[in-house]
Amino acid sequence: MSKGRWFALALLVLLLLPGVTTQLYWNALLLWMEPDNFIPAESSMLTFEPYQISQGSSSYWLYGQDKHNYYHFTYETAHPYRYIARDNNCPGFDRNDVRSWCQALQGNAR
Repeated sequence: MSKGRWFALALLVLLLLPGVTTQLYWNALLLWMEPDNFIPAESSMLTFEPYQISQGSSSYWLYGQDKHNYYHFTYETAHPYRYIARDNNCPGFDRNDVRSWCQALQGNAR
């Protein structure tokens, strides 16, 4: 294989690697498709993973997670999301039901 082909293959791998190993490309697409979407300040484009998306006409996240926290979109202007540590001690904790989040913190608008 020629040096040019090796270079092109290496470049392709470098471009595809973030999409395979992180949430970067998915989050970029989510932000591009729905301008009201955002990444919580406590998370990042690389690690935030929405796991429940609105089924309505908009495609914003309802619940998400990263290595440290779970997040819930609240629709409130001043505090658009709540978050709680993944290793919380809430009795009956359900990551899909914010009402069970006994120690949740409010995220602030950017």
